[in-house]
Amino acid sequence: MSLATRYRIAAIVPCHNEEAAVAKVVADLQAAVPGIAVYVYDNCSTDATVERAVDAGAIVCSEPLKGKGNVVRRAFADIDADVYLLIDGDDTYDAAAAPAMIERLVADNLDQVVGVRRGSAYRSGHETGNKALNLIVARIFGDSMGDMLSGYRVFSRRFVKSFPAVSREFEIETELTVHSLALRIPSAAVPVGFRDRAEGSESKLRTYRDGWRILNVILTLTRHERPIYFFGLLASLLALVSGVLAYPVAADYLHTGMVPRMPTLFVASFLVVIACMCLTMGLILDGIRKSRHEASRLSYMRHPAVRGTYVRDPERRPEHQREPAVPAPRGPR
Repeated sequence: MSLATRYRIAAIVPCHNEEAAVAKVVADLQAAVPGIAVYVYDNCSTDATVERAVDAGAIVCSEPLKGKGNVVRRAFADIDADVYLLIDGDDTYDAAAAPAMIERLVADNLDQVVGVRRGSAYRSGHETGNKALNLIVARIFGDSMGDMLSGYRVFSRRFVKSFPAVSREFEIETELTVHSLALRIPSAAVPVGFRDRAEGSESKLRTYRDGWRILNVILTLTRHERPIYFFGLLASLLALVSGVLAYPVAADYLHTGMVPRMPTLFVASFLVVIACMCLTMGLILDGIRKSRHEASRLSYMRHPAVRGTYVRDPERRPEHQREPAVPAPRGPR
């Protein structure tokens, strides 16, 4: 029995000027997972992307707000399915890995499977930047899922319908990763092939501009998801600077009984006050974070897991076959 007959599987393919590759991506997905519904989201394309996608048999939708994050946000809201597959429309990911990723999601009852890129198709500087960003996320949040910037992922319905997407552009992968790590959502990583873009196709990722945006998102998410870590580090830095400034003033006071550098003492005292305020702010925001995570968890649990061959609900016995309940022993009268 094919996967698409057991589950409603939807492939989301964000595209901006991908006429050279989109037809092959659609055809490869249909060949890898027969019966899959392929949704090509046209994102302000000025070439023949839409025509190529329609000819290949895809369902073409439109997102007028430019940016991959806007496309994913719209697609997650619009599409109703049991399993969602997100893949770029530039034909750099191996669509043949889709069945194994979906099977892994179902077999282990997961909510996300990340395709970790394996290959030598990285542009100059991208591999180094990718490793650096993965290292930063792993140090702050404890893991990076192997490839936090991968655009090849499989999701369950309950992940998609409880994910509060706010990113606009290429930061969406970072948001997906940090969301999963912060809420401890069951996830796994599998290696997938990664190759060069199709001839005539041009990358929309700008190394320095988008790299800075991703780093800025990491810092923002750290402030929201790890407020004690973020503000505690800031408070420690301010306290350290205050101590360096106050030490010679305190030494002079102990030796002479006088404070000759009053402005330095004032600045050191001011920094200590700011450090205490930062620490207090971190504690308050951590309480808000906990409440937000509880609300997100409740939203996540409103949707059922992907259940199939490997995960079954307990079978209910007919009424006449059920064992009678044993009454609890009575205490002494």
